[in-house]
Amino acid sequence: MESGLTWRGAEVDGWTALALLEWQRELGVDEPILDEPLDRMDLPPPPKPVAPSAIAPQSHAAVPAPKQAEPDHAAFVAEAEAQAAKATSLDMLAELQSGFDGLALKRGARNFVFSDGNPAARVMIIGEAPGEEEDARGLPFVGRAGQLLDRMLAAIGLGRDVPDAARSVYIANVLKWRPPGNRRPQPNEVALSLPFLRKQVELAGPEVILLMGNTPCAAALNREGILRLRGNWTEAFGRPALPMTHPAYLLRNPIAKKDAWADLLSLAAKLDL
Repeated sequence: MESGLTWRGAEVDGWTALALLEWQRELGVDEPILDEPLDRMDLPPPPKPVAPSAIAPQSHAAVPAPKQAEPDHAAFVAEAEAQAAKATSLDMLAELQSGFDGLALKRGARNFVFSDGNPAARVMIIGEAPGEEEDARGLPFVGRAGQLLDRMLAAIGLGRDVPDAARSVYIANVLKWRPPGNRRPQPNEVALSLPFLRKQVELAGPEVILLMGNTPCAAALNREGILRLRGNWTEAFGRPALPMTHPAYLLRNPIAKKDAWADLLSLAAKLDL
């Protein structure tokens, strides 16, 4: 990948540019700015008036048909709320959510990725959305980031495959279908997924929740800026919650593993492990 971008006066390659962009996104940056100031109040002069004689007579061509109205987002959110409210078990919730057609990205995904681990676990981990490998296998956190997560959990005696509910974890994502190209979930997609996620937490009944990255924090806390939020206990869905940096971020920024380890120790202390 080639690039002519510069960063603080030095030219950077494309991969470095992508890493810098992701770093800024993790900091909470949500709006780009230009290289030079732009006066948005400096409007162009109004067009000169046209003499009536110069105006061409109107044709009697057929008036184009109005555009078809787009689906009502609020109606889809209401439907998601109604469907989630019907669920009396996690299996029923998974069936209802997989049949929900309000999310267009569902049609481009290979698999519905609902959860993994032990639903009776004390800890529920909420990530962003399935990636390529998760989409292929139908399970959350099974790619490189998921493998790192497993090692992190094992370091404090937790694991998704541990039979003891006191030391197992339950894993899910905000979105249950992979966004195209692994792009970040859009706010409307999060809003349509939130009723199902809220019900999933309610039915699983975890003792504590780990919010892995900006998207889970946006969904559960209505706040972003994971590098500011991480390590600080808060409340999400009526339960103690700890924001943490996503393992994918740690793979790109190994220096951040020190803070992640501190967060894991905080979790272990909370659980009295």
